[in-house]
Amino acid sequence: MASIQCVSSCISLRKQFPSINCSKTSNFIAHSTTTSYLKTLSFSRNVSETIFSNGSLTMKVVERPNRRSVVCEATPTTKKPDSAAKRARQAEKRRIYNKSKKSELKTRMKKVLDSLDVLKKKKDAQSEEILSIEKLIAEAYSAIDKAVKAGALHRNTGANRKSRLARRKKTVEILKGWYTPASSLKV
Repeated sequence: MASIQCVSSCISLRKQFPSINCSKTSNFIAHSTTTSYLKTLSFSRNVSETIFSNGSLTMKVVERPNRRSVVCEATPTTKKPDSAAKRARQAEKRRIYNKSKKSELKTRMKKVLDSLDVLKKKKDAQSEEILSIEKLIAEAYSAIDKAVKAGALHRNTGANRKSRLARRKKTVEILKGWYTPASSLKV
């Protein structure tokens, strides 16, 4: 194997340097001037110590032990990751996300209900004051819809909460006389 590598190396050297003569010899003639310039010229992992002497290239085949380097050593895992722990982590993430959606929803609803109560207790309330409350209702509806879309709230629960806000607004309008319900006709 080493001689094949040596021959292929010599052939490639002859193409680069036509005056070089490659021959395999076991004895080395080392001159101080040539060794200082070229100490070793290694063509492969099995060939070393090349020295120019008398215009010819001499090589010595040296057997090196096979080195196997380990790039990354991984410890084998015999146990699969715990799926219950992963489920717990996922559930905790969802709980926090859903909690924020529900908190926003409750805050918006409370603002609407409090402002409707203030308007209901006010003696000289004007019909234009309901417009600011309708903006708050629109924001609450948006929060409810987002919570339903995210899965934090069931769609029926969302519909019930929207209905509660609309009924409370309608009650205040009827009480103040700003809205008269259509009379139901019984036949």
